[in-house]
Amino acid sequence: MAIKDKDFIKLEFTGKVADTDDIFDTTIEEVAKDADIFNDKKTYGPIPIVIGGGHLLPALDEAIIGLKVGDEKTIEIESKDAYGERDSKLIQLIPMKEFKKQGMTPVPGMVITADNQNGKVLTVNGGRVKVDFNHELAGKDVVYDIKITDAIEDDEEKIKSLIQLHYAYPNFDIDKTEITFDGDSVSITLDEITRFDQQSYMDVTFARFRISKDIWENMDYEKVNFVDQFEKKEVEEAEKEVEVEADSEE
Repeated sequence: MAIKDKDFIKLEFTGKVADTDDIFDTTIEEVAKDADIFNDKKTYGPIPIVIGGGHLLPALDEAIIGLKVGDEKTIEIESKDAYGERDSKLIQLIPMKEFKKQGMTPVPGMVITADNQNGKVLTVNGGRVKVDFNHELAGKDVVYDIKITDAIEDDEEKIKSLIQLHYAYPNFDIDKTEITFDGDSVSITLDEITRFDQQSYMDVTFARFRISKDIWENMDYEKVNFVDQFEKKEVEEAEKEVEVEADSEE
């Protein structure tokens, strides 16, 4: 069956700079290692996405529509439809004192975040630091080699795929997540290991919001509940673990 808008699929891909064939992203572990971009904190393998869900470049979404499971395709995307053209206004001079306030010592090549934008330090000259806030692939044509590995049809599996996409947690077992349906409502009880998530409250909230938003926009459910259940025994065990860690640090 041909893939259409709002379909849930699993996608394998490798992204390259068109002019140089330099690989900047991939879902394939062996390719990442060969290209020297392997990240041991990343889980490799086909990723779940929703066509038209904002998970991919729009040009990739358009190129995938009409394909079928098992299809492979090479997609060339011009810079304007990829990560945009370079904008000289996004190269800024920032006073060194602003870095000092944050306890930072800028050096060329350092990546910083300011006003929710990532930038790379280009030069450090006296009291001024030149930072480029353009996307690192801005102004470059790119090529994606893709393969559609699976289509996700079952509602429970669709929701689990969204959790895998948006909620990163070490040793998280998606099969231990419980999902129940009641009319237009969905209740999600995540794997119990996530009950003591060390991520910030804001990061966890944003992850849950992104999951909920994708459900609202791409499935026939209006309400999403995340259920957090704590049993006295579990809390006591967790408190003991915290005490042990504190003693070891002393």
